[in-house]
Amino acid sequence: MKSSILTCITAMTLFAVQVTPVRPAAQHTRYKLVVIGTLDGPQSYGDAGHGAANITSQGLVAGVADTAALDPFYPNYNPVFSGLIGSYRYTYHVFTTRAGGALVDLGGLEGNSSVASFMTENGLVSGESLDGGIDPFTGWPASDAVLWKDQKIINLGTLGGYESQAGRVNGGGQVTGFATNAVPDLFSIIYFFFTGGQFSNGTQTRAFLWEEKTGMHDIGTLGGPDAFAPFINERGQIAGFSYTNSTPNSTTGVPTLDPFLWEHGKMIDLGTLGGTNGGPNDLNKRGQVVGTSNLDGDIIFHPFLWTAPGPMRDLGTLGGHFGFANAINDAGDIIGQATTVDDQALHAFLWKQGVLTDLGSLANFDDSCIGAFGINAKDQVVGQAVENFCSGPDAHAFLWQNGKMIDLNVFVPPASDLTLTEVEQINDRGEMFGIGTRANGEDRAFFLIPCQEGEEGCIDAYENAAVAGQNEPLVTKSLATQPRATPTAMTAWRTRWAQRYHIPGLGAPRN
Repeated sequence: MKSSILTCITAMTLFAVQVTPVRPAAQHTRYKLVVIGTLDGPQSYGDAGHGAANITSQGLVAGVADTAALDPFYPNYNPVFSGLIGSYRYTYHVFTTRAGGALVDLGGLEGNSSVASFMTENGLVSGESLDGGIDPFTGWPASDAVLWKDQKIINLGTLGGYESQAGRVNGGGQVTGFATNAVPDLFSIIYFFFTGGQFSNGTQTRAFLWEEKTGMHDIGTLGGPDAFAPFINERGQIAGFSYTNSTPNSTTGVPTLDPFLWEHGKMIDLGTLGGTNGGPNDLNKRGQVVGTSNLDGDIIFHPFLWTAPGPMRDLGTLGGHFGFANAINDAGDIIGQATTVDDQALHAFLWKQGVLTDLGSLANFDDSCIGAFGINAKDQVVGQAVENFCSGPDAHAFLWQNGKMIDLNVFVPPASDLTLTEVEQINDRGEMFGIGTRANGEDRAFFLIPCQEGEEGCIDAYENAAVAGQNEPLVTKSLATQPRATPTAMTAWRTRWAQRYHIPGLGAPRN
């Protein structure tokens, strides 16, 4: 349900109003850019789509960077493992580093490529690595879930199949994720669902919990053949999604898929918002789950919040039909993106205490696709704006705080050729970890670090002439000429979102 406040905010984006820039109080407006190097290869990455993890409260990050070694499988690749990297000539490894520090190469299994999915405050890193073998069902390079502990890699194995990936790890060393077994499954989440029906000759995808003393074990399903568990918190609660039966629906082509919360050996079905398909995108320490669910008919989907004992709560949209909830902090504040009136644009939102707020747009940049990906305890929000309704090619990273959105490219020194394209992680000190693109097309991971006036390389957003119009509502092409958020467009966006975060997307309506 759209509030009158939201109606005003959305309408204001359609007009040009001159506003005198005012420096926000209490939070940082001065930052220093620190560009991260590579592992002797051409590129480094600081976004989840390329397998980078997060930034701790002490500024330690887990990223991914190219080595000088060529990929022995090129041009063959595993699309579930590779995310946005896809077929790539170089072997790439997970690294850890701090701003200004050296990169620590965490390696991969037998030297193969590796990616990260999460890092804890005590330095444990979960992820996956190619294991050197070939998956006989698909012909692509097989991957195994891994854990890095004390900078050493541990192969978590599978449940008898050829594929596994780790989702999150908690500070106690509990790891969750998915692994395939040896039981044939026509609708395997990884082989069939994730690849859009490309493979029906795979085996079951099962959710696992791994602990150092007991190894990997299957945590069950909601009654169907498959389950997937990307998230675990410090209490050992696990969030994921599972088939509830084995009968494909006419609307999605796959069995009903519901989100779940697992704790104390029991899997709780969180239900949906009326459709046959839903899944989580985040879990906080209080056991609150956020994600996306289809509504009745499986055409429209909305963001949801589940808090024990339930039921699931529909968070609504910004006046349109579609929305995602991407992350939740420990206070229960939620970020995501949703379509505006008549599905004319996809905007970032903050949901707090029952109020859904449109975070606005960047001055002098296409406002058709804006996503919020990271939030800290201070409700500072980071994300990305992408032109042409998420199809690009141009993209800019942003920070939203105190009701204002700042294009992070204002913090790029004039001598640099880097465009900051995306930030997904921000810690409670305001430090950000992201990815940018150089003029020659190469990607680089970067830090943005709060700094003091007079410090070398420190740039103030509100003293930099480049940001003079930053607080003005967007002046852009008519929204009538922009592509609309049709079901087909939103299904494509949802599929890209699933690829980016190495989790199967929600089922799309069949044509």
